[in-house]
Amino acid sequence: MTRLVAFTLLFFVMGASAQERPKESPVDSERIGALLKRDLHERGQAKMDRVATDEVQRACNQHADNPPAELAKRLEAAQLKAIPFPAGSLLGSWQNGEKIAQSGRGMTWSDKPGEAGGSCYNCHEISPKEEAHGTVGPSLARFGKLRGSGPEMQRYVYGKIYNSKAYNACSQMPRFGASGTLSEQQIKDLAALLLDPASPVNR
Repeated sequence: MTRLVAFTLLFFVMGASAQERPKESPVDSERIGALLKRDLHERGQAKMDRVATDEVQRACNQHADNPPAELAKRLEAAQLKAIPFPAGSLLGSWQNGEKIAQSGRGMTWSDKPGEAGGSCYNCHEISPKEEAHGTVGPSLARFGKLRGSGPEMQRYVYGKIYNSKAYNACSQMPRFGASGTLSEQQIKDLAALLLDPASPVNR
């Protein structure tokens, strides 16, 4: 009986404690931005525009990466509209794409502008032969073999690499093209890595 009373009291205390916890407040983007601008300084190619947030990032911060569906849809449509899709084939060289995917260099203050890699293997499995890969993002192994490599798929892959937030407003994937991290040709080369039948990704 004593043990039952003790468990009852413990359950009551835990429940009361949970009810007394304050609700998580939304992220104060303006305050965080002010702190970053106060404490960070430009150096080399690392400029202060890197800490600026646009409408998409502010919405994701405000809603803990889960904005209302209508808001997310509007933001995604605006991001998609801003992607400058090149004419013609969107596939470059898968061999160069593999080098870009493997490279994690670039974008630090001491690097030369225009020498950035994609660091794709940090988050994704890509070529099945590569054992060292991340699991934050989905596996991209056999991507083209499973989905095809026609014009619509080329456009999707190019757009996703250029600006992932055009397809998922709060995606954690970098906006490689929109941020100027990767060039048009580099994005084409990465698209080829995923879609070209000759790529090791699709063997």
